Amino acid sequence: MTYDSEDIQQILQTALAQKQEGEFSREQLVEMASELNISPDMLEKAEQQWLTQRTEQHQRRTFNNFRRKAFSAHLISFLAVNSFLILLNLFTTPSYFWAIFPLLGWGLGLFFHGLSVYRHEGKAYEKAFQKWRSQHLKGKNF
Repeated sequence: MTYDSEDIQQILQTALAQKQEGEFSREQLVEMASELNISPDMLEKAEQQWLTQRTEQHQRRTFNNFRRKAFSAHLISFLAVNSFLILLNLFTTPSYFWAIFPLLGWGLGLFFHGLSVYRHEGKAYEKAFQKWRSQHLKGKNF
């Protein structure tokens, strides 16, 4: 039987996951790489790439949490204000339900806000993420 590089990578990852009960040291990582004929330069580049990906994943999680919190604040404002408007409507002019207009208008905006918050791909998401990262992470090491 023959294996391609992706198969080997998956088999080794599975074996390491089953074997690993603790953590590996840097020396063990270098030793495993040398046994697989991976040069120290290639290992260093792969490690840097892994660290970069890990940092970006952390930043994306932080960004998504930031957006969810903003949406939650929007939802709470929507519920509070529109509850007040409905009660005001019912007490002042119960024969005409005018509160439906701000409820529907704001509700439509809230709906689109929710769609943008819970969609984690596409050009709009990437643009918002890059803008957030440039504004909120200046000078911070992640």
